[in-house]
Amino acid sequence: MARYEDVNWRDSMRIRYDYTNMMADVVGENRGATEDQLDEMEGRLMAALDVLRMRRGPKDLAWMDLPYQKESVAEILAYAREVEGVYDDVLVLGIGGSALGVTALKTALLPFYSDYLSPEERRRPRLWVLDNVDPDWVMAALRLLDPERTLVIVTSKSGSTTETMAQFLIARDWLEARLGEGAACHLVAITDPEKGPLREIATREGYRSFAIPEGVGGRFSVLSPVGLVPAALVGIDLEELLAGAAYADELAWVRALRRNVPGMAAALQHLAYHRGQRISVLMPYSQRLRDVADWWRQLWAESLGKKMNLMGRRVHVGPTPVLALGTTDQHSQIQLYVEGPADKVISFVAVERFGDEAPIPQARPDEEGIAYLGGHSLAELINAEREATAIALAQAGRPNATYIVPEVNPFTVGQFLYMMEIQTALSGLFYAVNAYDQPGVEAGKIATYALLGRPGYEAQAVELRTAEAARPRRIV
Repeated sequence: MARYEDVNWRDSMRIRYDYTNMMADVVGENRGATEDQLDEMEGRLMAALDVLRMRRGPKDLAWMDLPYQKESVAEILAYAREVEGVYDDVLVLGIGGSALGVTALKTALLPFYSDYLSPEERRRPRLWVLDNVDPDWVMAALRLLDPERTLVIVTSKSGSTTETMAQFLIARDWLEARLGEGAACHLVAITDPEKGPLREIATREGYRSFAIPEGVGGRFSVLSPVGLVPAALVGIDLEELLAGAAYADELAWVRALRRNVPGMAAALQHLAYHRGQRISVLMPYSQRLRDVADWWRQLWAESLGKKMNLMGRRVHVGPTPVLALGTTDQHSQIQLYVEGPADKVISFVAVERFGDEAPIPQARPDEEGIAYLGGHSLAELINAEREATAIALAQAGRPNATYIVPEVNPFTVGQFLYMMEIQTALSGLFYAVNAYDQPGVEAGKIATYALLGRPGYEAQAVELRTAEAARPRRIV
């Protein structure tokens, strides 16, 4: 029996949420929430849960059913077994939601520094994610890798993402220069099941492909083949990852606000926003969860930052997400959070048990200034620093909360990812915005198409260049 099938083990891995320092009786009447406000938000949570339950389904909120995709997982695992030992490196080409989730899974669940080991020592491919088109960076990666031992995964839901398809053209040429027609065996496409340029190319050239389900947007796609295919190829336990997500799904439907982690977090963030605390900081005290916070930053920004609400009114709403890392950013950001503008909510992520405790040796007799550290461990230190920072913020009247993760493993990572997606969906309903579109991003995409001469965008190109020519340049 897999450990995630044990009810007691699952419950021991439940992520908890300490919101003590979000309350007015701790941080001050105008800085925190009251029990009466939480009672009012409980009614809104119930209504929001009803909306999500009604909309849940393959044509709308398909991401909610990703924890249960047995056929897709079986196909992915079969492919991973098929190519086991064939490749030394897996290179993912993608951007935004097609890349951030993959990076989060890699950082959270693969051994640190294993990329520096030989193929025989690590016994799995290395995973590389190119999520930018900086030419120096992209070409350096290709010079480092051996095309004969590299699998390239091209991920784009639309199949026409400018950055990703530009990378694809370069990577395909790189493979074909060495492998000729054999390059097709080194390319995998993850895209729309039926349409788009990448789907057409994959079909024509015979690439192995996987489909992103309809109704799953990029920033909600980490638990789809977008994240699962690379994860399977490098040995991450997909079944435990998805079991954790399913567990979060089970817990998310509790209607009592004070027993619903994503509901409470969404409610408190919403109340804080309307108190003027419009910057939301996620600060994991775990190097493994640093890129999970980076993934969340896109999820929060693209989902909630909107000009129009669902009623068609111009609102320009949305909290600004900020990534911080404990303890690193205690030395770069906390001064601002404690003494700067009172416009932030800080959410810590605590890990109760690390893989290594790292005991700290006793200092020498003449080292009195550091003798207090001896007998403790780095695990104790990082959690003591987190707790001390939370106390300092609360004493300064700065609201903060803590997600408590028992340990970092596939089950808790899947649970956290899904929990944050549910929190985002609830927040979208609280703000009355569409959490699943991104018109601001689309405007930039259209301008890029026009400037690069994509057919069909000639009028926009003329309009852009005319406007630019009329605008006086001011360059120092």
